[in-house]
Amino acid sequence: MSGFHRIIETLHPAYSEVVMASGIVAMAVHLEGIRLASRGLTYLNFGLCLVLISMNALRLVWQPRAVLRHLADFERGPGFFTMVAGLAVLGSQTVMILNLRTLAAALWIASLALWVCLNYAVLFGVTVKEDKPQFQGGINGSWLLSVVATQSVAGLGAQLSGAFGHRSMLLFLAASMWLAGEMLYIWLISFIFYRFAFVPFGPENFVPPFWINTGAMAVSALTGTALVSQAQNAVFLADLLPFLKGLTILLWATASWWIPLLALLACWQHLVKKLNRPYSQLYWSAVFPLGMYTVSTYEVARMTDLPFLLWIPRVFVYIALAAWVATFASMVRSMVAHRRVWPPKLI
Repeated sequence: MSGFHRIIETLHPAYSEVVMASGIVAMAVHLEGIRLASRGLTYLNFGLCLVLISMNALRLVWQPRAVLRHLADFERGPGFFTMVAGLAVLGSQTVMILNLRTLAAALWIASLALWVCLNYAVLFGVTVKEDKPQFQGGINGSWLLSVVATQSVAGLGAQLSGAFGHRSMLLFLAASMWLAGEMLYIWLISFIFYRFAFVPFGPENFVPPFWINTGAMAVSALTGTALVSQAQNAVFLADLLPFLKGLTILLWATASWWIPLLALLACWQHLVKKLNRPYSQLYWSAVFPLGMYTVSTYEVARMTDLPFLLWIPRVFVYIALAAWVATFASMVRSMVAHRRVWPPKLI
């Protein structure tokens, strides 16, 4: 088997996290006014997205049974949601930075169609799967990628609602997906919190996808601000405006609550327990929430007209950018060290 075939065979569905992370960091630096970096990241992200689409399409053609099997896999299954979120984040990035609404609309349609296919395929597959892992081995933050995917599609739909006609119908769809995504978060975070508090938890158990605990809430808050901004275009949203604003602040506050705990766990893992992992795709799971929290805080500050909140994203934007640079550099070093084509192996 050739090296290229082997790469396609071992391709993890969650590699699209690099598109999610690159897209949201580009939006964060754009809001900070670093326009050259935001455009550079945008063009790079289109290239990364095209490469991953091609590789996943080849894998589907060459190994359809393996792809179907992985849909019901507790480790790999949630990774498929990164494809949905990656397309939607790229669409939002296209609107904000390039102002290409037609291209963004095409990305939204593709992400919505993929969400419909994958959302129930993954959840149905793991439900009927007979051989299931133990609780502590089956649950981690990667399951919240289903929330991230739902909210990313809803947010982009709200942004583009005026581009299709039938604006009220599209805004109702976006609002319904947003609320359904919140219920999904409540169900899943209950299990994750139980995993943290009531099941033995060693330093090796704290993996980067747990940062999606905050990322899923941050993207939900960002979608809430998009719906609030569209309230004047739909009577039902105008009637719900106090509820929309209150829930959006609740979501942002929950995202903020998680950050100190996750930072403490990371320090405990690396500084106290001295557990340092080599580069893997998993680290992009930590980059995305930092960028998403930055962007959502900018928009929440704008929605609430509370400029004192702006110091938070003005600090976090550089943390997110530094995390992206460090992770991207580690990815390149891994490529060189292993002397093989990207992407490197998942640990």
